[in-house]
Amino acid sequence: MSVLAWIRAVDSAPAVVDTVRRARRALPGDPSFGDPLSTAGPGGVRAMARAADRLLDDGPGASREVSLGALQVWQALLERTGRGRGTREVTIVFTDLIGFSDWALAAGDEATLDLLRDVARAIEPPVADLGGHVVKRMGDGMMAVFTRPDRAIEAAFAARTALAEVRNGGYRPRMRVGIHTGVPRQIGADWLGVDVNVAARVMQAGGDANVMASSVTLDALEPGLLDDLGVRAKAYRRGLFAAPLRGVPDDLRLFTLTH
Repeated sequence: MSVLAWIRAVDSAPAVVDTVRRARRALPGDPSFGDPLSTAGPGGVRAMARAADRLLDDGPGASREVSLGALQVWQALLERTGRGRGTREVTIVFTDLIGFSDWALAAGDEATLDLLRDVARAIEPPVADLGGHVVKRMGDGMMAVFTRPDRAIEAAFAARTALAEVRNGGYRPRMRVGIHTGVPRQIGADWLGVDVNVAARVMQAGGDANVMASSVTLDALEPGLLDDLGVRAKAYRRGLFAAPLRGVPDDLRLFTLTH
């Protein structure tokens, strides 16, 4: 066996990989840092981890774990010194999967995690490519922010297109999206405030995998941008037996977007 082959064999040996992973649990920060389900949010370290997830081998390896462990510690140190950065207008995007909970109960934990990783790999690149970043995941949902409302809308439809290629057994995930523009406050890696709650409520109106946007977001667009994106906006009317949305301003209008 050549030296290179021996190094590769040691690097991928389950006992060695398991030892390094146990060591990562004792380090500051998230020991799963580097997994697509743990690298959401802004910042150079998380961007590096997302790049590493794309560039490093998908298979287990001790050297991979050591590299991600170093990023894990770096990120933990940065978060300890983080502080609120003030307020500015951003466009907030919330997503979740339709019928996911019922499917997950039958599919089990392993299949559920596999699906969530596949979903993350499908829908997050359009967010990054169009200038947004994922703030956090909430089970089968995601929150992202953009500095431009048109980019948020474009990313929502690009993510849905990519998601259409994802399958897990007989389950085909479908996603509803809510988009709202406001001035929340950034605290560390998170965003808080009334406008965040409103964006989540806008998503709830998405029903059967629709893309919803608030009137605030559409008003923030330059004239003609929806046409340039090939998107149409139709005023949303609540169904006769549908519960009214709570936690949104009385004068907020919602629109269903189609591509």
